[in-house]
Amino acid sequence: MTTMANRNPAGNAEASTSGVEPTLTGIQNITFAKALTLAMSDAMAADASVLVFGEDVGTLGGVFRVTDGLTRTFGEERCFDTPLAESGIIGMATGMAINGMKPVVEMQFDAFAYPAFEQITSHVAKMGNRTRGAVRLPMVIRIPYAGGIGGVEHHCDSSEAYYVHTPGLTVLTPSTVSDAYSMLRDAIASPDPVIFLEPKKLYFSKDTVDLDALRARYDGANGVPSSIGKAVIAREGTDATLIAYGPSVAAALAAAETAANEGHSLQVIDVRSLVPFDDETVSAAVRSTGRAIVIAEAPGFASMAAEIVARVQERCFHSLAAPVLRVTGFDIPYPAPRLEKYYLPGVDRILDAVDQLQWEQS
Repeated sequence: MTTMANRNPAGNAEASTSGVEPTLTGIQNITFAKALTLAMSDAMAADASVLVFGEDVGTLGGVFRVTDGLTRTFGEERCFDTPLAESGIIGMATGMAINGMKPVVEMQFDAFAYPAFEQITSHVAKMGNRTRGAVRLPMVIRIPYAGGIGGVEHHCDSSEAYYVHTPGLTVLTPSTVSDAYSMLRDAIASPDPVIFLEPKKLYFSKDTVDLDALRARYDGANGVPSSIGKAVIAREGTDATLIAYGPSVAAALAAAETAANEGHSLQVIDVRSLVPFDDETVSAAVRSTGRAIVIAEAPGFASMAAEIVARVQERCFHSLAAPVLRVTGFDIPYPAPRLEKYYLPGVDRILDAVDQLQWEQS
């Protein structure tokens, strides 16, 4: 294996002529996808045991170009293509993690991960418990998920309920460019397996971030504050709390902006970490407003949204002025591209739910 000792990650002239990808620094306007690329690149540069593999992630750079440049920078032994065999990908990653490596694998599309589900639930999730903690699996399973891209069946699915229902898995989903970087770095640094759900429709969204500040959290630091298990307040508000994660955060923020013009002050919570769940932040937010709506793209029945409602109801019952509502995808298979705008939770459906929060009783 080629080590980083003879590589130049600084992005100078020597690096450019040798095929190594230049490294962005300072304040940059970058895409969500680029933030993920940089997170993997920086983690690989810092730790030779981190490697990336999956279908088309090498030469092509992934369907969404999230791994673009990693093979050129680190070589085919650190970022490489695999056969179209998801179960084999996860099985190989499991063996590598058992033997001291830190694989970061891509499932390409959400529904493509289903052939690997037995490996994930029977082995990845249970290895630590099975060995009483003697064998832990520091691995990340990256899954592009959810809708909003006009994809067809098997290419748009919100499959988070399967993973959050499986004890032994950490499940994360970022919604901002800066979180795409920091949460993936946190996932790679975790000693246990992480399901990392990447909202496909956010890949080419852009934001300005300070890359030096983001990297500083990880440069030789011990005990770095982690995003795992931490929700954040995405928007302050006093009348009701919108609880969302991943691809639904943008819809919640847009609804809050529209509601402000109609006289409602809506707070928005970005859950970020589905497992472990941040009960403290979410419950405190709901208690502060007395009303709550959970927003998610997945079908509502037996869903992550249903779990959040239950947790809020149990912890905030005496602070609630109205039942906790949900705005979710419908309980149907993911629809054809021309119909997904009716399926996905949007501003109108969210504001309709806000109107149902028993304001007349205030």
